[in-house]
Amino acid sequence: MEKTTKRRRGDRKDGVLLRNLDGMHFITPIIYPNRCDNEAYISETIDLTNMNAYLQKKNAQSADFPYTMFHIIVAALIKTITLRPKMNRFIANKNFYQRNGVSASFVVKKQFADEAAEALAVVRGKDESTLDTIHEDLRHQIMDCKDMTKTDTSTDFMDIFNRMPRWLGKFIVWILTRLDVHGWIPASIIETDPYYCTVVISNLGSIKLHSGYHHLTNWGTNSLFAIIDEKHLHPFFNADGSYEMRDALRLGLTVDERIADGVYFAKSVTLLKKLLSEPELLDLPIQTPVEF
Repeated sequence: MEKTTKRRRGDRKDGVLLRNLDGMHFITPIIYPNRCDNEAYISETIDLTNMNAYLQKKNAQSADFPYTMFHIIVAALIKTITLRPKMNRFIANKNFYQRNGVSASFVVKKQFADEAAEALAVVRGKDESTLDTIHEDLRHQIMDCKDMTKTDTSTDFMDIFNRMPRWLGKFIVWILTRLDVHGWIPASIIETDPYYCTVVISNLGSIKLHSGYHHLTNWGTNSLFAIIDEKHLHPFFNADGSYEMRDALRLGLTVDERIADGVYFAKSVTLLKKLLSEPELLDLPIQTPVEF
């Protein structure tokens, strides 16, 4: 879904400068310039009843790399952001930008051991993307990340800086922080940097941790962080006051509150919850509209 419109003065290689903002959104990044100072946290509990049934059906046909909740959540986030484009905005150098494409990033642990290395993975949405194509992209990304002989490009550069004399490494990183403000960092350095992606996803449930808050960073352009909880039993109440215990998970979202208003965020979360409760909608291309 990379946009191919001609770049104008003020645009970045990863985003288009938003020139027709209202006065409040023009002023906001000037008086509140730091992303970390403008975090809003949203927590939602997701009923997994329909998702569990959908996964059982999908995995009857796919045994080598089974579909999981994580795959559905990644696809649902990418579709939500595609259909709700303000969620794909970022602020840099006190300016608003519309990102050129939708991307989701996450960290892969090569082994479940204290000293095991980590690798960075990025999945990019395309016009024709569906859950099946995103599932296949995730399979390739995860297999590459778990390969002990491979490292991603961003990790390679961090290792190079780490091997330098400390004063030199710090000086070069300081230069990069200045380039970061203007979007001038070479693409090869940040190719797999999660903080240059639309959404960073942390699957804490995979390591038996509960969902919680995660901060944003002033480095990069990331405006949305998603935390996935461990699956657990949760009471869901009926209108008569009775309740049922069903599988659920908590989803924590940290957003840069400057990129949109509360109503826009609320409608975006409503769409995300609909996609997670009706995962069949993810079988269609991500640009297919959804009523919610």
